[in-house]
Formats: sequence, structure tokens, C-alpha cells
Amino acid sequence: MTKQLLIYESAVPVSSARHGTASIEPSKGYNFSAGINAVPLMAVEFLRAASEYVIVFTAAGDEVVPAVVLGIRSDQNLYLTNDAQWQAKYIPAFIRRYPFVFSTSADGKTLTLCIDEAFQGLNRDGLGQRLFGDDGQPAPYVEGVLKFLQEYQAQYERTRLFGKRIKELGLLEPMQAQLVTPQGGKLSLNGFLGVNRVKLRALGAETLALLARTDELELLYLHLYSMRNFDDVKDRLFDALAATSAASAAEASPSAEAAA
Repeated sequence: MTKQLLIYESAVPVSSARHGTASIEPSKGYNFSAGINAVPLMAVEFLRAASEYVIVFTAAGDEVVPAVVLGIRSDQNLYLTNDAQWQAKYIPAFIRRYPFVFSTSADGKTLTLCIDEAFQGLNRDGLGQRLFGDDGQPAPYVEGVLKFLQEYQAQYERTRLFGKRIKELGLLEPMQAQLVTPQGGKLSLNGFLGVNRVKLRALGAETLALLARTDELELLYLHLYSMRNFDDVKDRLFDALAATSAASAAEASPSAEAAA
């Protein structure tokens, strides 16, 4: 099944008719994010994310959306441990909001709370937090989810305007990174956009002043600062490749002995 919004397999509206007896048991891991190499990032997250992730920009239709790089290969999240735990101090809000998400009506005026019914923690055995009370009204847990997603949506609007502004200023250019693995393989990371330092420095005083007043100038420099974390992503990839090679060798060894 094709995933919706990167990590959602079957997002449906939350309702008392469908989920009146359902509960949510906290996830024991982040397996749902194992097959992605980037997730959207809100502007408010830049300060905390810049110390651990590479922050880039992606083109989504006519919009520009910030994102954090989680891996080099398109189907691998290098920020997960072998037991699917998140290997960084800060976890992006896009990941933390799972399994919930807002869907937007065609006219953009109505938001509907949805849940990924593929989430393993969704159950009807009373494990974890109830979604609805016996009276059919949303439980306090759901009210908390709504508050979190409403704040996320507000930050999304701010982030969307930030992306629109830097696109109009012509600051972005395609990014590409190529590397050779210790095993001799060649990998490339592309499809992302980054801020051109020369174009940023060439902005007029009035434009720079406006970016400073809206705190967007700080966001641009946090993005540029985060580029240094690419070495960490590369090291995570090399460690993963080494672990895979070691595991393959260990599996092949008994067979070789048996054949001898």
C-alpha cells in the first residue's frame, strides 16, 4: 500500500462511531519511520534540530518546505537503532505526532483529526489511553492530541510563509552530495535545495532588515550551520554498512564450516 504523508499507511478520520471503544498504547519504537530518509521540519524546530541534523529544503508543488535529512539512501532512516529507538536528543514534531494527523478539506477551511489505523498501538483491548469516553465524547487524551496538532498547524503556516519568502528572493539552489563507501560503492543524495551563501550576502539592507525582524535570517543561518552535520549522517551510513557486512559474514560462516 502506498503510504500517505511518508509514514501513514491508512489514515482515516477519528470518530466515536468507528473508534468509540479504541485505545492507544504508546509505541515501543519508531519502526514506522524506518523507510524514509527525510521528514518535514517546522521553522520553530530549527534551533534544536540544527545541532543534530542536516536541514535542507524541498520543493512540494509551488511551495518550499524545510526538512531534516535522516539518511543517504531513499529507504533508510539512519537515526534509528537496531531496536527501532530514535538515536538523537531531538525528535522532529512530524515524527512525534504519529499516528495522528490533520486532513484538510478541499477549500482549506476545515481540519479533520485522522489516525493511522495501521499503527500497532491502536487496539480495542483497553490498553493505553481511550480515545472516547463511555458518553461518546473525546477523551482528555484526544483533547491533548488536538492541541498539539493545532499548534503544529499554526507553525506549518508560519513555515510555509518562510519558504515562500526565500523562494521569491531566489536564494535556493539544488544540492547534491556524493560519497564513496568503504566497500567502494558510490551513493548520491539529491533532490534537496539549499541556500546560496553568495546570494544571501548580496541581499539589500532593507531585505536583510526584514528577514532579521521576522527571525527568518536566523533560520537561514541555522540551515547553513546544520550542513556540518552531513559528516555525522555519512558516519551513520558507514556504521550501518559495516554492521550489515559483519552480520552477513557471521551468517555465512557456519555454512562454510559445514561445507568443509
